[in-house]
Amino acid sequence: MRHRSTSDGPAPTEGEVDAGPGNVLFDVWLVSRAVQALIDDAIKPIGLDADEFAVYSVLAVSGGLTPSSLAAWMAAPPTTVSSYVKRFERRGHVERLTNPDDGRSHILRLTSTGRAAHREAGSRYAPVLAEVEQHLGSEVGDVRRRLRELHRAADTTRGRT
Repeated sequence: MRHRSTSDGPAPTEGEVDAGPGNVLFDVWLVSRAVQALIDDAIKPIGLDADEFAVYSVLAVSGGLTPSSLAAWMAAPPTTVSSYVKRFERRGHVERLTNPDDGRSHILRLTSTGRAAHREAGSRYAPVLAEVEQHLGSEVGDVRRRLRELHRAADTTRGRT
């Protein structure tokens, strides 16, 4: 069984996918890997990967987050967020601003260069999203609702209610 779909070769057949352990968490893992590869392929020319595009997207929508809020959103340890932030800062895509709420922590915000990279990646991501949603048809809303339920179930299981 292939572990990651890429543009280099064929996607696994339904039989190959069905040969896995056959449970909801493994199925989600397989979907996650396939979606990550799909987004990676679409935005690779911009110099971002799917994870980075997701972080840029949440920073763009929020207008800025503290590192701890970003870690909670990503379900990632602070050290992972720190390595992302350092990489983004080296690119000139993220800036740290003093948090006006406490004066000690920081707010992470996309710079104008970071917003431009995010927009360019988004222009390559949008047609891929549209095609996937076209394949799902009228089930898009139900799929999104069920994914939110799964997300809540995972967070509850991890003790993050």
